[in-house]
Amino acid sequence: MKINWGTGIVIAFIAFIAFILYFVIRMSTDDQANHDLVTQEYYKRELAYQKEIDASKSAMELGAKLKLEKSEEGITIFFPEKFDPKKITGIVSLYRPSNKHLDLDFPLSLSKTHLLIPDNSLVDGRWDITIKWQYEGNNFLFKERLTY
Repeated sequence: MKINWGTGIVIAFIAFIAFILYFVIRMSTDDQANHDLVTQEYYKRELAYQKEIDASKSAMELGAKLKLEKSEEGITIFFPEKFDPKKITGIVSLYRPSNKHLDLDFPLSLSKTHLLIPDNSLVDGRWDITIKWQYEGNNFLFKERLTY
């Protein structure tokens, strides 16, 4: 049996379509492929974005800049020394873009002007650190990306 050009083109299209369908079905049913949004409540967070802008602005205006330092023990967050550490409250969020199961949130309570995030809770790679903190009724926000 001889295959002409028309039949060859149709066979090539059918093979290509079959490959694409196989690829789409396999990727949509595979558990290793994570198809989640960046955050669970993406739209609610988008509406609260102006509050984040205001908190970042107030941190700059009041000189409440935080400093991060990587060491062998982990990541140390240094708060401004002019603030009483016992009056600082808030939340530290560690976001891992590649795996939502590694994300960490923990409350902020200080006895010194620095906070250590231990090395055993961090995996090598990129982390987005967000610190929402309050001091005497003022809200502050600190965001930074780092590679650990």
